Amino acid sequence: QDFNHLRALCLSQGLLFEDATFPAHVSSIGPNLLPQDKLRQIQWKRPTELLRNPYLIMDGVSRFDIMQGEIGDCWMLAALGSLTLRKQFVENVLPKDQGFQDNYAGIFHFRFWQYGDWVDVVIDDRLPFLNGRYLSVHPRTSNEFWPSLLEKAYAKLRGSYQNLHGGYISDALVDLTGGVQMQFSLKDPPPDLEEILKAADKSQCLMGCSTSGQLRRNIELRNGIVQGHAYTVTGAVKIRYKNGWKHIIRIWNPWGHGEWKGPWSDDSPQWDHVEPKCREALLRNKNDGEFW
Repeated sequence: QDFNHLRALCLSQGLLFEDATFPAHVSSIGPNLLPQDKLRQIQWKRPTELLRNPYLIMDGVSRFDIMQGEIGDCWMLAALGSLTLRKQFVENVLPKDQGFQDNYAGIFHFRFWQYGDWVDVVIDDRLPFLNGRYLSVHPRTSNEFWPSLLEKAYAKLRGSYQNLHGGYISDALVDLTGGVQMQFSLKDPPPDLEEILKAADKSQCLMGCSTSGQLRRNIELRNGIVQGHAYTVTGAVKIRYKNGWKHIIRIWNPWGHGEWKGPWSDDSPQWDHVEPKCREALLRNKNDGEFW
């Protein structure tokens, strides 16, 4: 599908684009994501029907724009969160020639890396709702829609929303960058893992991590970590602590809330032994899903 051609056609006819190849229909959701009775209740709505003034992007893209919906695609959203830290990668995936303000025709496009090529995926902007709630990613600020539309394009690429339900962050990172992925097992980590992470952060690698727990997904443990869940690594630093040095790693939860409660968490006493200037630079004490 040629985005520019289709948009020009819609604008000349005064129509909003309806994508016949990924329709506003149960087939795009997939047969097993929800019980049959709920599938029948799904409604599709455009952002322009929900709000007077929707935007594709407001004040740039940020991981804090993302809040996971009902679909279990934390693996893809954790990769997306990582992407927002490196603006040069975002522009590959999210072309700038579109929005709700100029030449709006209900059509958008996004690019993903598949088998050695950037593939342009065209969608319409009808999003699935169940009982008035977003089935997909929902905007943290109510009128910014790049995460939900990008997620829809990725669902189209994969065949359905159901096919986003469970996956590997490493696959999504490759699809969003065309890069090469490496994995380390934390059961048997390399002895210099902290230095590897710090170097990777410095050289602008995208990083994520995940917890096992295939049988019991999304169970939050007492320490705040979720089983069977993917996270974004958003920072790695070495700081002065008491009389020595400490490696700490910053992690973000694509739910947009739900944080680690142990050492180095937002309210933990460890921060009392860190220089105020350093603490101020590193610590954001709010429930935004991000923690050290």
